[in-house]
Amino acid sequence: MQPVETPRIFSNRYELTHLIARGGMAQVYRAFDHLLDRPVALKILFPELSVDRAFVERFRREAQAAANLSHPNIVPVFDWGEDDSTYFIVMECVEGRALSALLRAQGPLPPRQVADIGAHVASALAYAHRHGVIHRDVKPGNVLITDEGLVKVTDFGIARAVNTEESLTQTGAVMGTATYFSPEQAEGIGVDRRSDVYSLGVVLFEMLVGRPPFLGESPVS
Repeated sequence: MQPVETPRIFSNRYELTHLIARGGMAQVYRAFDHLLDRPVALKILFPELSVDRAFVERFRREAQAAANLSHPNIVPVFDWGEDDSTYFIVMECVEGRALSALLRAQGPLPPRQVADIGAHVASALAYAHRHGVIHRDVKPGNVLITDEGLVKVTDFGIARAVNTEESLTQTGAVMGTATYFSPEQAEGIGVDRRSDVYSLGVVLFEMLVGRPPFLGESPVS
């Protein structure tokens, strides 16, 4: 983690301390919750997106969708808000590393470990699906392994509530990570829970073999 050069406190409560990761629409920081005296993870929407109502709405819905999911294999969302036109989500700070980092360090994993990790991810997705939420971006970077070996799925940033009529993406838009998303996502058409199962299959393949099943000059190809 990279220490924050200029600390900032959001909502007079959450003080940024370290940069954890940068995603497609936000940066994730380690922060300290002064009210509850504990570390948390703060996901902050990029400033250029904060002026876009569509992105802000998507960001708000991510918080609502994730906050309604309570499962031991899902990273919980504690809070969300806005500070000086900057939007953020407060999540559990998971002490550990992403599955993607584990694969880079170790390469292919033993079949028993693959089965264990896959079962926990499947359990998290099944719970989300029962509650009307599709993850839409299942990949090693969104699977966290804690220092105690627990598996937690994070980043429902492009999740879509199945039981609502309004999609979180525009018609024809392709969202997700090209290496892992399903053919229907690549075509920009509607998805359902089977799309998450497909993506989990790609992740399982990579854990066993050490590379994704489909290779090209670029992720899109």
